[in-house]
Amino acid sequence: MTPVLLLAAEKESAEVTDWAARIGWVVGLALFVALVYWLMREGWKWRGTLQGDLPELHSAPDDPGPAKLTMSGRYHGSTTAGQWLDRIVAHGLGTRSRAELTLTDAGLDVVRPGANDFFVPAQALRGARLDKGIAGKVLTEGGLLIVTWAHGERQIDSGFRSDHAAEHNEWAEALNQMINKTEGAR
Repeated sequence: MTPVLLLAAEKESAEVTDWAARIGWVVGLALFVALVYWLMREGWKWRGTLQGDLPELHSAPDDPGPAKLTMSGRYHGSTTAGQWLDRIVAHGLGTRSRAELTLTDAGLDVVRPGANDFFVPAQALRGARLDKGIAGKVLTEGGLLIVTWAHGERQIDSGFRSDHAAEHNEWAEALNQMINKTEGAR
């Protein structure tokens, strides 16, 4: 055979694909991804079960009073206060979503389309600060408004990010003033 024919014969044999092996690898990889997803989902459900002692969330009163501040943005989740990686998932608090916040004399109303709304009564508010992170979300310094509140026996940090980051300072100041007034009345 001539060298050209040998090269052509080698090229034809190199193009043969072992489809059974390739399909087997793809199916195996798909099963592995499905297993990892299932394990993550079970872990999320287990964390919710462990936090089952958390009482039901408050709902907003019928007449909370006039709005002092409103904010549109994102809710990034809640953690145990002071432990920014200990995410709370019970009662939908672990679900990220859009959020509309309204601060009134009665407290903080958090309306979340597609997720559970909740209300933090004024007497349950413990503090507000600007921070850079909460479980699953890390930003630049001051990128998150963290509101600390009491729910049952737990202190909870909830993270919010406004569509207009300049609002964060105003919110932190207003919340802390409200908390100081509430503590002075106790």
